[in-house]
Amino acid sequence: MADDLPDYYFRIRDNGATVFRVDTENRQRRIEMDPIATVNVDNGKVKPQGDRTLSAEDLAAIERWLAERRRVLAERDIDDILRTVDHLNLTAHWAQARANDDELELVTDALLLAMHDLRSVLVRRKAERLATDGAA
Repeated sequence: MADDLPDYYFRIRDNGATVFRVDTENRQRRIEMDPIATVNVDNGKVKPQGDRTLSAEDLAAIERWLAERRRVLAERDIDDILRTVDHLNLTAHWAQARANDDELELVTDALLLAMHDLRSVLVRRKAERLATDGAA
């Protein structure tokens, strides 16, 4: 098992990760994880732990992880939006076919405001894209 372990482990946390160097080459043949840095996904900042200096190998591994993490998060964002479209369709069916007056009263204002806000943003952004495409 120890031969299959990666050299680095990234413990996910809000906006990034704590980076550990994985070590199995010790007397006890235990897995040791030495924290070497923290990474912020939003701004790409890498902060070494304590007074540690990161090697080129450390930085390369962190950069690879950062690129992959950003790709995964972007993919999840799109998936979440597509799920929202599904939920809107399911909500429309629920409102039309199954909701009673009391249930509709509970959700109508919140849904209308959220949909109005979303529609305003989407229309504005679509107009911006069309204006940019027309200017090009």
